[in-house]
Amino acid sequence: MAKTAVCGCGGAKAKQGLANDPMRPRLFSVTKIKRELSDTFTMILRAEDGSEFKFKPGQFNMLYVFGVGEIPISISGDPSSTETLVHTTRAVGKVSQALGSMKPGDVIGVRGPYGTFWPVNVGEGMDLVFVPGGIGLAPLRPAIYQVLNERHKFGNIAILYGARRPEDILFPDEISSWRKRFDLDVQVTVDRASGDWKGKVGLVTNLISGGGYDRDKTVAFTCGPEVMMVNVAKALQERGVPQDRIFLSMERNMKCGVGICGHCQWGTTFICRDGPVFRLDQIAPVLPIKEL
Repeated sequence: MAKTAVCGCGGAKAKQGLANDPMRPRLFSVTKIKRELSDTFTMILRAEDGSEFKFKPGQFNMLYVFGVGEIPISISGDPSSTETLVHTTRAVGKVSQALGSMKPGDVIGVRGPYGTFWPVNVGEGMDLVFVPGGIGLAPLRPAIYQVLNERHKFGNIAILYGARRPEDILFPDEISSWRKRFDLDVQVTVDRASGDWKGKVGLVTNLISGGGYDRDKTVAFTCGPEVMMVNVAKALQERGVPQDRIFLSMERNMKCGVGICGHCQWGTTFICRDGPVFRLDQIAPVLPIKEL
């Protein structure tokens, strides 16, 4: 009997250990796949056990397709909606392509949430500037949701979005609804006009100089291609926003999500563990270095 009791205790501890294992995925079922662009889709998931999923804007998950592999994807949904989990990504590799071909009812593994988050609370009582580029709007969208849910806490809010072409604009219906609000300054520009586009043409950095925000009390958040973020950070500083009030998301080469494999080491930091959201003054010396 004593031997059985000891084994039972060990089994309980082992089970608890597995439940807390950061490398062990939880099962989520696909409820919907929405095609956003020709190569980009949004996946809506729900936990198989019916539990909630809480996260902070800017964090990411590791999504595992059984028999195919695992990739990191930022969460793109509303942090106040904990019953479903939303990810938006581009289908560019075998795992993301497998995710994009999922059907409602299919099951995947989810590990997370991992990483640092957009420090929206730092901007309370201040003006906020969001500068996403292309699909970089997806990781910033949860922070925008949080700010809109708590609109009374902030001053002026500007969303300055840039895309390569009009057909590359992500979440166009949502952007249109934001532009109709009287308490937001939403501007959109494209690198190259096509079709019947009558909006602004040019780099997103062109929108920064004329933004309706007070440089002395502004917090800025940017996400997009690295070269874009380097130029956005430079333009914001030229506008008078200091480095310690500029935040950006570096999402590159993450693999394990918990700082073990070393795959995403960037200088002396690990993107998955120390990021993906960084304050500019923390990484300014290494940000412009190519191939680091």
